[in-house]
This record gives sequence, C-alpha cells and structure tokens, in this order.
Amino acid sequence: MGLISGILMGMIFGISLMAGWRHMMRYRSTKRIAKAADIKVLGSLSRDDLKKICGDNFPEWISFPVYEQVKWLNKQLSKLWPSVAEAASAVIKESVEPLLEEYRPPGITSLKFSKLTLGTVAPKIEGIRVQSLKKGQIIMDIDFRWGGDPSIILGVEAALVASIPIQLKDLQVFTVIRVIFQLAEEIPCISAVVVALLAEPKPRIDYTLKAVGGSLTAIPGLSDMIDDTVDSIVTDMLQWPHRIVVPIGGTPVDTSELELKPEGKLTVTVVKANDLKNMEMIGKSDPYVAVHIRPLFKVKTKVVDNNLNPVWDQTFELIVEDRETQALTVELLYHRFNKEEQLAALEEEKRILEERKRLKEAGVIGSTMDAVGSGVGMVGTGIVGGVGLVGSGVVGGVGLVGSGLGAVGSGLSKAGKFMGRTITGHSSKRSGSSTPVNSIQENGGAKPL
Repeated sequence: MGLISGILMGMIFGISLMAGWRHMMRYRSTKRIAKAADIKVLGSLSRDDLKKICGDNFPEWISFPVYEQVKWLNKQLSKLWPSVAEAASAVIKESVEPLLEEYRPPGITSLKFSKLTLGTVAPKIEGIRVQSLKKGQIIMDIDFRWGGDPSIILGVEAALVASIPIQLKDLQVFTVIRVIFQLAEEIPCISAVVVALLAEPKPRIDYTLKAVGGSLTAIPGLSDMIDDTVDSIVTDMLQWPHRIVVPIGGTPVDTSELELKPEGKLTVTVVKANDLKNMEMIGKSDPYVAVHIRPLFKVKTKVVDNNLNPVWDQTFELIVEDRETQALTVELLYHRFNKEEQLAALEEEKRILEERKRLKEAGVIGSTMDAVGSGVGMVGTGIVGGVGLVGSGVVGGVGLVGSGLGAVGSGLSKAGKFMGRTITGHSSKRSGSSTPVNSIQENGGAKPL
C-alpha cells in the first residue's frame, strides 16, 4: 500500500512539474513575442510620433543617435553648480542688463535687475552632438534643459509710476545650444568660442510674472512688454544665425570670420492702407507702419493724423544677414498719445484757460464762456464729474488718454487693408544673387504680416 501511494505521489509530482515548466515556457514565449512586437512598433515611429508620446520631455538623442548621453557630465555639473551659479549670476547681470536697456519698450523708462541668483538646481544636459563641418572648427550642440529655482527680480519704472519690483517665477528653459570652437596652434589651442541657440527646435523660455509689493496693473500691458522684450532679445541676439563671439586667450585674434555678415539689402516701399478700423472714440485713428527684419533696427513711416485711408508712399532699406532664416515683419499701428504730447497739451490748455480768465476779468467775455468750471474739463488730472480728454486721474469722466479708460492702444487689430510693395532685393551671397521681388501684401491688423 505504501509503495503504491508513493508511486502515485511521484507520478502526480512529475506531471505537475512538467505542466508548470510547460506553462512557464509558454508564458516566456508570449512575453518575448510581445516584446519583439513592441520593439518593431517603436522602431517604426517617426520623430513626430515620438514627440507626441514624450511631449516636452522629448530628448534629442532619441531621434538623433549622434546625440550622446552624458550622465557623468550632469553629475559633475550638480557638484559644481553652487560655484558656477554664483559666478554666472554676476556675468549674466553684467551682460544682459545692457540688452534690457537696448530693447526696452517705449512705455518703460528703466528695466534692470534688482536681484539675480540662479538657485540650487543645476541644469540637465540631455545629450551632446559633436560635428566637424568646417576645417579648423569643432561644433558642439548641447540639448539643454533647466527647470531651476532662480530668484530673479526686475526693477521696472515707467512714466508717472514709481519703480515696481517684478519677480520671474517658475522659470523653465528648453533649447539646443550650439557652441563652435575656433581652433588655434597656440595654447590653449582655442582662439574663440561662438555661442548661439538653434532655431530648430525653437528655444522655449517659460516663466510667470508676479509683482512684489505692488500690482502688475499699475503699468497697463506690462506682462506683454516684458514677454516681447525677452522674445526680441532671444530672437535678435541669440537665435541662429545670430550669435555671440567670445575671444579666448590673451593673444588678439581676428574674429570677423565668425561674426554674422550682411548678405544683401532689401528695399521696401509702404504705399497705403484702406478702410482701417477706427480705434478712437472721438475723431479717427492716427495710423503708421513699423517695418523690420531685426527688432533692433526697426523703421517707421510718418504718422497720418485722423485718417482711416492713409497714404505713406515711403521707401526703406533694410540689411539682410541670412536669407534662409530671416523674414520681413510689417506692423500696422496707431499713434500713442505719449507723455511729451500730454504735457504739451496740458500747457496749451492751461494757457487758453488763463487767457479766457484774463479776458473775463477784463470784461471782454461773460461768465457763461468760462471753461474753468466743473461742467467740461478739457485738460485735468483730477476731474470728478466732467469729460477728461487728457488726464491721468479721471474719476467720473471718460479718460481717452491716460490710465482711466485705455482707449489708446498700440495696434489696429483686424483693421482694413494694408498695401505695400517690395521694390528690390539684392544679395551678395556667393551661391547666387536673389531675384527682385514685386509683391502686394494685405493685412488688417497690428500683427506681423
């Protein structure tokens, strides 16, 4: 009996072992087939498919095998970051503040750093690509990501408004930095370094603005002004083909070959605009056109007063530095009533009122023509019950200029038709000259055409 039961138990155990082994092999085979299918599907994905899957975390080395991961460099950068951040803060403040002043919007009188520290979180380098496209140069593309904790406060001043501290929070930077090393035959074997941001993928700088001890509404449109300033600096100074050239070493070197050179001249004629939308509550808009290739070298037409069908017929010449990446931007705007004009109007109205008062005292005019009363205030800064055509403190009236009712803007949005023509376009690029262009452009707003 014991022998039979032992044999049965052995047979059951053997059958169970064989069934378990077969199940494991079948499960392993299924997993291997599924993994192979997944790998095949991933291998067939395009760059756009990967971007949809990864979103903003899409690293360049996924789509470009020549981008090498540099985990060792990120580890070293994390250790060195406290010292690097302290040194870089002073360099950035010294180099960026002149750019802020240079690209400062007209409505702001001062734009400087009140505080600038880069925080404790080091940037991350997703990958590096090294190329040698030209003899005597080494080109390094760095996939740069930074979501740090910097403390950046801008001191913003505007006309008739005290300084407002503006804090940049939640700063995130995603870009590919191109660094070009110009080789030399003397120590340190590098004569100059060129730094630029690649245009593709487009550099992305995200942040939020917060007023410290004040309100962003104290200066109307302040957030848009700062956004436009940052975008102009990045596009006009750092984005390829624009670049920064830094000589290395104590020996003077000629860096002219590394700098961006003009390729040609573009001649543009701004002719006229038809049927513009009126943006004024009283009277008509005073339109003008701003044209530029680089925001720093913007040119403007004359202001045509009180006219919705303006004719300018003005010609401008713009320098082209790179035909493949640069573009012509045309903005249709209308004239702001600026501080100088406001003060001049105040002085003129004050003179008229004083003259009327003098004539009244002399008995030339009656009291019914005295415009100093509270019925209608043509000029004033504290009108309570009247209609203020010019003023900055209108309480109960309608402020057409100032901070009461913002009826004076910076653009004719979707307003009529704009007409212009490009007369000539010359280029000195070695590969060939550009063909003269004749075109008619139509646009109805203050957006770039």
